[in-house]
Formats: sequence, C-alpha cells, structure tokens
Amino acid sequence: MNGKHLTKRETLMLSLAVLFTLAGVVVQVVPGMKFSGQLSLVLAVGCMGWLYLCNWADRSDAGKRCKRVVVICLCAGIVLFVSLEICLLSYGTRDDSAAPADAVIVLGAGVNGTTPSLALQTRLDAVSGYLERYPETPVVLSGGQGSGEDITEAQAMQTALQARFPDKAFLLEDRATSTAENFRYSKALLSSAGIDTESASILIVTNDFHMARACLIARRQGVHALTLAAPLPYGWLTANYYVREAFALVKTFLLDW
Repeated sequence: MNGKHLTKRETLMLSLAVLFTLAGVVVQVVPGMKFSGQLSLVLAVGCMGWLYLCNWADRSDAGKRCKRVVVICLCAGIVLFVSLEICLLSYGTRDDSAAPADAVIVLGAGVNGTTPSLALQTRLDAVSGYLERYPETPVVLSGGQGSGEDITEAQAMQTALQARFPDKAFLLEDRATSTAENFRYSKALLSSAGIDTESASILIVTNDFHMARACLIARRQGVHALTLAAPLPYGWLTANYYVREAFALVKTFLLDW
C-alpha cells in the first residue's frame, strides 16, 4: 500500500474483494449455486490483481502498457460474454412443441438418490405437457448414473413419467454421462426402433439455459433438433446457470468435437 492511509482505490478494491470472498463462501453451500460461489472467489482475486496492476501502472511505463492490454482483454471478454448470453436466452425461449415431432429425447440431469433434481423435474413437467397432446410420440429418456445417484437418470425419469402415463412405453438410454453421449446413444435407440435419425425431426427437452449447447451438440451429430425448453422456477438459480452455461458453451465450441 502507498503511505499510511488507504487510497480510495485501495479501499474500494479491498472492500469488493472482501464482499466477493464472503459471497463466495456463503453461496457455495446453497444447492445448485457452487459455480456462482467459485466465480465470486475468482472475482475477489481479480480485485486484488487489479489493485496491484493499477499501482504498478502508477509507477512505471511497463505497468501502464500491461494495464492497457488487460483493459482491452476485459472489454473483449465482456462483449463475448454478453453475446453468448444473448444466444443462450434466444435458444432458451424457443418452443417448437406446437406440432408433433417424429421422436422426443429428454436429456438427463441430476438425481438425488432416486428423486429427480429440480432441473430434471422441470424437464419431466415439460415433456408431460407435450405427451398429453401427442401421446403416441416415441420418447427416449437419456441419462446414466452419476455420483450421489442410486439409480440412473433414465430410470428416475421413467418412474416419474409412468406414474402419469402408465400405458406409455419409454425407450431408456441409461449409459450416457455427457450431452454428446446422450445424443449418440439415443440416436442408436431410435434407429433400432425404426426411426431414420438423419431425416427425422427430434424434439429435444432440456432446461432453457442448456438448450443452446444441446442444439450445438445435436447438430454436430446430425440430429435435426426441435426445442422444448423447461424453465427453472427461481430467478436467482436461473441466473446462476445462465452465467455458468456461457463458459460451458465456449468449452464445447472449442474442445468438444
């Protein structure tokens, strides 16, 4: 620090760092909010880094040049983030469920023991509304078994849906551990059921924040995807997942081929 007293800049950055740290510690214990907690801790470190960079820029030309580079990168990152969020929101509000599709794929989400998580339950509610209108449509329930799950996501979905549609036969895909595998294995099931997955219109059921990435992966695997997005009931939880999904979308676009 410069001198015996904190400058306004130092006071602001230190206060923000403390607030972000406290928020990060508290938010991480809220179910579904771990990402926001981790992001808050990263922002706390970023505040301290920015303070150091500003003080360095005050002392040397090298610091000034480095600060300009960082500012340019931050501005570019903000523009990219906003663009991604617009894309995510656009896909998250699409609804192609007015007309019948050739088949439906419900993408799995977490299961708490044997009980569908909130995200998965909203997907089940969405596909239930669709099946009330088009009960004969073939439906694939796709999702394997992850950590903390006593049964596969596909089995959890089947149990919940057959309570509503006892006469409906569902196709279970219970091996997938990623969205890419959801589509790969579900396509094989639909092909075995006599559906041409290269030309069929397939309704994808997932949460609104996940729809853009799901459609990207579906296109890469040759699936003509229609969309039925399931919103979460809580705005703060929705915001958390939309922010997280922007980073996941970049990773999928660059690495997950």
